[in-house]
Amino acid sequence: MERRKASNGSAAAFIWVVLLLVLPLRLSGLALTVHEVECVYEFVHFEGDLVSGNFVVVDHNIFWGSDHPGVDLIVSSPHGDTVHTSKGKSGDKFEFKAPSGGMYKFCFHNPTKIPESISFNIHVGHIPSEQHLAKNEHFDPVNVKIAELRESLESVTLEQRYLKARDARHRLTNESTRRRLIFYTVVEYLLLMLASVLQIWYIRRLFSKSVAYNRV
Repeated sequence: MERRKASNGSAAAFIWVVLLLVLPLRLSGLALTVHEVECVYEFVHFEGDLVSGNFVVVDHNIFWGSDHPGVDLIVSSPHGDTVHTSKGKSGDKFEFKAPSGGMYKFCFHNPTKIPESISFNIHVGHIPSEQHLAKNEHFDPVNVKIAELRESLESVTLEQRYLKARDARHRLTNESTRRRLIFYTVVEYLLLMLASVLQIWYIRRLFSKSVAYNRV
């Protein structure tokens, strides 16, 4: 009988591991265009669930500016309380425990008049306690460990998306800086050429006046 229970527990654990590897990760990835205010809603099932995510402003053109002014992110609970705030950031990560279940609101505020494209990723994680699982002394701890492993994998995936979005933003920033450098270099050469032409013209004019004076 004990061997049969152990065998059933091992089989169930194997099924959970297979589901862990096969099922898609519960991540929400969005691409937003924020003009003034743009809000995203995410439902949290349980109180105490870990809500984590990140955002990156990916395509802001800084050709005429020195840096990005950033956007604001305000997260509100179902009761209207502010649970997280990020001010003036071009990219940031957040993490908090949900004070209650329900619909949470993530609002981006753009202080500039230029529309901004934002890569936004969010994940709601839930690790069940042993009290919420079927009463099996061998099976309960396995479920908890599997849930923790799944949350760890989703956290790694979330971090990879954040780094990928930041890498895309850095490439665009480098490209914008390169174009700005080329533009300023061309303008500098044109000004130097103009100054040289004016100097030559001025010197020739002085010599022409000197020769005319000597003839007189």
